[in-house]
Amino acid sequence: MNDLIPTVRAILTITPEKWTRLCQVLPDGLLRRPAIPGQWSALECLHHLTAAEAVFAFRLNCFLEGRSEFPGYDPNSAEERIDPAATPAALSAEFNRRRAASLQALAKVTEAHLERRARHAELGPVTLGELLHEWAAHDLNHTIQAEHALMQPLILGSGPWQPSFADHLLAQGA
Repeated sequence: MNDLIPTVRAILTITPEKWTRLCQVLPDGLLRRPAIPGQWSALECLHHLTAAEAVFAFRLNCFLEGRSEFPGYDPNSAEERIDPAATPAALSAEFNRRRAASLQALAKVTEAHLERRARHAELGPVTLGELLHEWAAHDLNHTIQAEHALMQPLILGSGPWQPSFADHLLAQGA
């Protein structure tokens, strides 16, 4: 991808804007409703994105500082804990705060940085370019996952239109 940096910047900029709007206008119960039992709700997706933001920022800074390695991500021992009882608005605000700091760091990245290498504790050698690809894909992945959770009650109530959503219906009666 020739325009990796501006593309990643655009995705990373849009994601918190989208979450802010979702948390402002959607009912709390819908945001907290899992797609199906055992899967994440939209709010749990936002919680994960918020916690993971510290990890992405840390890794980006490792590359910018020229470090040769960084640890893997253990979601159960993340240093920057997020209040599990946070309201959607508070969680969205925290995600926005963290992402704004990440975007400032991303502004320092140039095309020349993209081939910088570091050793990931679990994955082995990785480049900054690969990290940027993963970061944007991660944002989109969990946004899609959240939208699937938000869609389920609407699909279930769509009556004769329900077959139109066959690719998105996760389980009957969820």
